[in-house]
Amino acid sequence: MAQAKKAMSLDGSASDQSSIQALANKAPCPNDQGSKRTSRAGGIVIEYLLQTAPEFRELTDLRQKGWSNPAGDQFFQKQRQTADNADGQTVLHFYDMMKKIGRELHLSTDAFRISGDIWRGRILDMCMAPGGFLAEALSVNSGSRALGFTLPLCKGGHKILLPRNLNFRVKYQDITMFAADMGVTDIPKEHPDAPNFLPRQLDPREVFDLVICDGQVLRTHDRAAYREAREARRLTLTQLALGVEHVRHGGTIVALLHKIEAWDTVSLLYTFSKFSSVQVFKPQKFHAKRSSFYMVATNIQSQHDEAILAIRKWKTLWRLATFGTDEQYGNAVDESETGVETVLEKFGLELVRLARDIWNTQARALAKAPFIKAQ
Repeated sequence: MAQAKKAMSLDGSASDQSSIQALANKAPCPNDQGSKRTSRAGGIVIEYLLQTAPEFRELTDLRQKGWSNPAGDQFFQKQRQTADNADGQTVLHFYDMMKKIGRELHLSTDAFRISGDIWRGRILDMCMAPGGFLAEALSVNSGSRALGFTLPLCKGGHKILLPRNLNFRVKYQDITMFAADMGVTDIPKEHPDAPNFLPRQLDPREVFDLVICDGQVLRTHDRAAYREAREARRLTLTQLALGVEHVRHGGTIVALLHKIEAWDTVSLLYTFSKFSSVQVFKPQKFHAKRSSFYMVATNIQSQHDEAILAIRKWKTLWRLATFGTDEQYGNAVDESETGVETVLEKFGLELVRLARDIWNTQARALAKAPFIKAQ
């Protein structure tokens, strides 16, 4: 993917490396020693986008209105309560919703299309239940086979609603405990989860044409207390590392991400742009008020040096997030990130181009929200 060298500021002037460096000098550096560099990088990205993207400025204003109104918190809290206490009807609604999102995603990006012989096509769903996304992927590729991992019901996972006539098999596993797949075979005996880590689940030679990475941390998940602060990152790292490692050369990864303007997300998109073609997509109806969106990475060069480097980095971060001290983990997060100035210089314009529709969709939805319209 071609990289842009300059961005334009709101008044039309060029924003080159010197102006990006000025933002770096301006950005505050918080006192949190565990994520100092990452937090500072996030501030630089936000300042850059406020100067270069009027769509982001509009969304930022709307978000501020929502944050200042307690009704906004109540709205999202009610959604969380519904998700946490889902009955059979709610789970069915969620399944149907994910099918519709998957259909809209595919119509917009052709994300689920497997090239070549679909009768030999293979799909990996890293966090499957209830199965709406996988149902759509299999309907597009009739004859393909799928493997899905999902959290067991006894651990707080969702029920699978995928019709049994589809060609798939399920492994009820917590993927964040795939120690051997993530490169760790020597588990400290004193670790709180020592007996729960799992041996290898995927054969090193096993590859898939399409990998779906849309898992999220479930508040209903029964897990050890030490995992809470790092669980979201552990889940993301597992999905991405194993997804890229096991995607076929030229294959596709669909990943659920949040806040396209967040430094971690920007860095991730930039990383994928080095060894794949990147698209982004946000549904027009479902979750439109939220910051979530989907990355669709196609034509992945899984043996590219940058892909191999990314897998190694993600596995290292997972190991430290799982076994390391707060200091070790925080330092690794900081040191693993590419310098924000370099990313914005090479990827800034492309980021704005990718993000524009995401921001506009969320802004339109928030503008209609009752907790904002009432102000």
